[in-house]
Amino acid sequence: MNRYQAWKYVVIAIAILFGVIYTIPNFYGESPALQINSTKATVKVDSGMIAKVEQVLKEAQVATNGVSYENNGTQASIRARFLSTDEQFKAKEVLERGLNTDPTDPIYNVSFNLLPNTPKWLMNLRALPMYLGLDLRGGVHFLMKVDTSALLKNRLTTLQSSIRSTLKDKGARDVGISRVGDSLKVRFSDAATRSKALEILLPAMRDIQFGEVPAAADASEFFLQATIKPEALKELMSEGVKQNISALSKRVNEIGVAEPVIQQQGADRIVVQLPGVQDVNRAEIIIGRTARLEVRLVDQSIVGPVNENTPVPMGSELFKVGRDAPIILYKDIVVSGDAVTGAVGRLDENQQPAVYIDLNSDGGRRMGETTRQNVGKRMAFVLFEKEKGEVLQAATIQSVFGSSFKTTGMGSVGEASELALLLRSGALAAPMEIIEKRTIGPQLGEENIAKGKHSTMYGFAAIAVFMIAYYLMFGVFSVTALAINLLLLVGTLSCLQATLTLPGMAAIALALGMAIDSNVLINERIREELRAGNSAQAAIMMGFDRAWATILDSNVTTLIVGLALLVFGSGPIRAFAIVHSLGILTSIFSSVFVSRGVVNLWYGRKKKLSAISIGQIWKPTT
Repeated sequence: MNRYQAWKYVVIAIAILFGVIYTIPNFYGESPALQINSTKATVKVDSGMIAKVEQVLKEAQVATNGVSYENNGTQASIRARFLSTDEQFKAKEVLERGLNTDPTDPIYNVSFNLLPNTPKWLMNLRALPMYLGLDLRGGVHFLMKVDTSALLKNRLTTLQSSIRSTLKDKGARDVGISRVGDSLKVRFSDAATRSKALEILLPAMRDIQFGEVPAAADASEFFLQATIKPEALKELMSEGVKQNISALSKRVNEIGVAEPVIQQQGADRIVVQLPGVQDVNRAEIIIGRTARLEVRLVDQSIVGPVNENTPVPMGSELFKVGRDAPIILYKDIVVSGDAVTGAVGRLDENQQPAVYIDLNSDGGRRMGETTRQNVGKRMAFVLFEKEKGEVLQAATIQSVFGSSFKTTGMGSVGEASELALLLRSGALAAPMEIIEKRTIGPQLGEENIAKGKHSTMYGFAAIAVFMIAYYLMFGVFSVTALAINLLLLVGTLSCLQATLTLPGMAAIALALGMAIDSNVLINERIREELRAGNSAQAAIMMGFDRAWATILDSNVTTLIVGLALLVFGSGPIRAFAIVHSLGILTSIFSSVFVSRGVVNLWYGRKKKLSAISIGQIWKPTT
């Protein structure tokens, strides 16, 4: 009567195997390690650098437990493991000295890290431990506010120059341009010039809304009002925040954080979480520094190859770092990074990697004048950080171009995309202010982990004692299903590479209570059927069947609340909601499907079952 089909037991076995494989990596611990990143935009870390790192460590007689190459799509790094922290500290000094020829201008950044000791065969299955949040591992948390008013101000300043240069080129001169609030007022001497200017500006600037300002009858001046369209303004703010996030991501690489969290919160705020970082001042300096992009012409007076000893003419500057360095460039700036409105890396019509660059009107005008006079000469893109210039690329000017042009010479589409990213996000789009800053020490993180583990273990033990004492054998079945539920929940979180925080651990404890509640409903329903005089086998079958609707209703309503927290919450609330929602799904599976499978395996094979061990069944007296 109560027997599972074989495939159902196979499903339970696969689920348990999944839970075991993806849960056990959390118990292997971590090893002291070093992470090596490039501090230069033009110097990339690849797998070929492993041999160089191993050679430096071997020459210094520093034992390592393995060197590997990691690339998560946003950052590439070399990671070296060590058996002790003493070896780790010694290796850091050795690698910083061996990899960087100039200590004042390091090419590679070597930072402390911790790597999981998960066996390789588990890592091949993508079975990795859960990430730990700041409250469990310790680290630095910043909440930064982007100055969107500066974005608007910069855009209006650029727009002011663009309007003036566009009207000048078309022979419709204005008398003056002034800023009034969030718009510009362009002044003209007569109505005819204003009408002509409107015809020129409308097709040239589609993101700007122009309108004639009504003038008095005796007015001697006529005005046009220029306002950024709402959809364009919204896109400007959004792209500015995204550009800042992109720039921050590259800067965080210098700190060497394994799992940084950099994400947008609201319309104008960015959350930066750096687990494991304790030097708040250094982190604050790095993420808050500014960078600028400049386009300059190559000095054509230099004959022959350039080296560090080449005399530099007056008005020029020698750059030693970069893709085409050493190179001598004029100090005069053609355009700066503020003029770049877009950059995309892709294949051109000849199937060659290229970067397509868009400039604003003012930048396009200056670029057009420069290229018209310097066809056949070379021009370079230079990125300045900490007042040190780095040449991104030096290309030959093939023809005259203006606000839209392309540059070629990259080795692959990947290099073209990287250059495009640097052109778009080499500098912050707008200043940022740190409005919240907090540090959590590693000792407090360890204490939080211990408290979370103890609360879960003691809670599980208390539930197990009560269930077994009250429901006897069925209590054992319930505790078995509860253990499998915990195994599946932790395994799922590890498989998803979720970040575990204190609210997440609280949600795990809550999931245990929700799961055991379903088993209590099942056990009490079976008792009711026995009290009504049904046979043991019939009571088991009807108990599970009739409790299912109640269990489903209660869990679905709770899941709705969890999804609402996930959609509308943020930060710790979302962390709680994710674990809570997954816990409800695993509890439904374990308390109904797994629990019934265990009961059927124990009692289902008995044809003549006179009694079951489910505790005291109270019957009303007549």
